[in-house]
Amino acid sequence: MDIPILQATPVEEISRLVTKARTSFFEHKTRSVEFRLHQLRKLYWAVKDNEARIGEALSRDLGKPFYESVTGEIGWLLNDIIFVNRNLKKWVKDETPKDVDLAWNSTHYLLLRIDAKLSPELPHRAYNYPFQLTLGPVIGAIAAGNTVVVKPSDNSPNCAVVIQEIITSALDPSCYTVIQGGAEEGQALLAERWDKIFFTGSSNVGRLVAKAAAVHLTPVVLELGGINPSIVTKNANPKLVARRMLWAKIMAAGQTCTSQTYMLVEKSILPAVVLEFQTAYKCFYPQGAKGSPDYSRIVNLQTFRRLKAMIDNSNGKIVLGGAMDEKELFIEPTVVQVDSPDDSMLAQESFGPILAILPVENVDEAIQIAHKVQDTTLTVHTFGSKEENEKVLANTRSGLATINDATLHIQTVRFGGIGESGHGAYRGKASFDVFVHQRPIFNTPSWAEALVSMRYPPYVGA
Repeated sequence: MDIPILQATPVEEISRLVTKARTSFFEHKTRSVEFRLHQLRKLYWAVKDNEARIGEALSRDLGKPFYESVTGEIGWLLNDIIFVNRNLKKWVKDETPKDVDLAWNSTHYLLLRIDAKLSPELPHRAYNYPFQLTLGPVIGAIAAGNTVVVKPSDNSPNCAVVIQEIITSALDPSCYTVIQGGAEEGQALLAERWDKIFFTGSSNVGRLVAKAAAVHLTPVVLELGGINPSIVTKNANPKLVARRMLWAKIMAAGQTCTSQTYMLVEKSILPAVVLEFQTAYKCFYPQGAKGSPDYSRIVNLQTFRRLKAMIDNSNGKIVLGGAMDEKELFIEPTVVQVDSPDDSMLAQESFGPILAILPVENVDEAIQIAHKVQDTTLTVHTFGSKEENEKVLANTRSGLATINDATLHIQTVRFGGIGESGHGAYRGKASFDVFVHQRPIFNTPSWAEALVSMRYPPYVGA
């Protein structure tokens, strides 16, 4: 299957393309709800018709199994478009606000009207789920009546090319455009004036995006990762813990922002959990992960070496996996038992198939350590009794949380981080809400003048 080589957009062309999208917005090309629905339907069929190319691109860039491509990318997008199509006409309706005093509302009419933003949107994307994380926000921006400028990640170049093919073939080119390239092109985009910037990626780059946006007071949605903890108490089921935690580290080879970086496990249950990890690995990959068609690869050499250094610099003991092949960008699912929260395995988000296990005495110690490592993560996973799980949730802060599972999310439920893991949310109706402004409109009819005249001076008793 032929996928062209990624070609960067000439920097001198970027401003013109952004202006074209902005002009289309002010010409009201995207205002009609029928226009938006038509674009979304065309996008649906473009994704559907390019399933094979999407799978091939994901395989080339990430070694992603086609099953994961369907469940985590293609099917996700198709279902997202269907959900938005079914609900958009309801979402765009004017609303009468609730809890407004009846006497006030009898002389004034107040509506909450949904207005699109006043300029193009900028999804600037991560590489790990390139289709879902690029086109997902685009679906919301289209539904909200915006024009969109998309910047795919150059870390997954084959996927970036196919994304551009899909958008170019399906959507109105005057309203929706793709900018390709790396840091230079990204910086040129950030120098433009936007009405909203939507960024998914690392916290380091997120800070740069927020700093650039501040020049124009541009609101930013930051979907970042986190050094996500998983807390496992003595009342957890070791087999359940191991199978679900290992699944989170093998899906996309652990390159998933909601997967756990480390586990805090009560000492009494630790041996059983380790044993079940070893059993689950043999069950998932009877011949090992390297030769399996069901296991992805690391995205590039830089990421491979970063993950390798986390393991090499650790003072812990490898209790599962550990095999690596730099030439193939292969890292075996690896579990390292450490003895300190200051270990290199907990120093940063792993974002790979490596996992630290730190023994703890009890839930209280686990919560204290979680706060010390990072107190505003994207996710918190907790395995224990109902009371223990509630205690973990009540005493930690995260964008979302899971009980007795890992890296799980339902696509129609709002998704977003907090603090170090970002701010703003999307998915489901939130994908629409994040790209619109709900404008209150007050209408005081002329016949009400006698009733409102008390507001004019001279004031009685002044």
